[in-house]
Amino acid sequence: MKRRQKRVLQMAFVFMVALIFLPNVGLWSLYREKHLMKSHEAGEQGFSLGLSEGHIYTWTDGLRRRDWHDNESIRRDELRVGKGEHGKPYPLAEDECDDSVYKENGFNIYVSNNIALDRSLPDIRHPNCKTKLYLESLPNTSIIIPFHNEGWSSLLRTIHSISYRTPDHLIAEIILVDDYSDRATVQSPVGTTAGS
Repeated sequence: MKRRQKRVLQMAFVFMVALIFLPNVGLWSLYREKHLMKSHEAGEQGFSLGLSEGHIYTWTDGLRRRDWHDNESIRRDELRVGKGEHGKPYPLAEDECDDSVYKENGFNIYVSNNIALDRSLPDIRHPNCKTKLYLESLPNTSIIIPFHNEGWSSLLRTIHSISYRTPDHLIAEIILVDDYSDRATVQSPVGTTAGS
């Protein structure tokens, strides 16, 4: 019986430690939120209970962080309607059903060609991710997209998604790498570097 009680006490202790010290859980997350201060341009500082879109925040470590989320475009995307919007299925009429369209790309290229290049996607992030802050000053990056005999519309949709959902100054360049495609439709328009 003593062994079982000791085991229960050990588990309770581990649970309490996890509740107190793990990030985004328990007391540590409350402490962190209370020490997140909104810095105004005039240098005046005050505690912020909620995050405001586009504002700069200074943590107790002295590093400035920003809410990089484009909540306005997220709200606009939620209002969009149409075939394939919000990642919903594309309804096909009986005369549009053809299994041969799957053979070339492994997906229905007819549907891909008829979905908007800037289609909206559902926001499936965890609620904690929606309030995540990142450093105010971030380095830019090169994005490399290798492809082989890719369906042209899906490749364009990938590029459009990157450029639409990423702040311009964070993209140094978008590099398309043709991995020995043998389709004429893919070879001719691609072969150079596309910058943002």
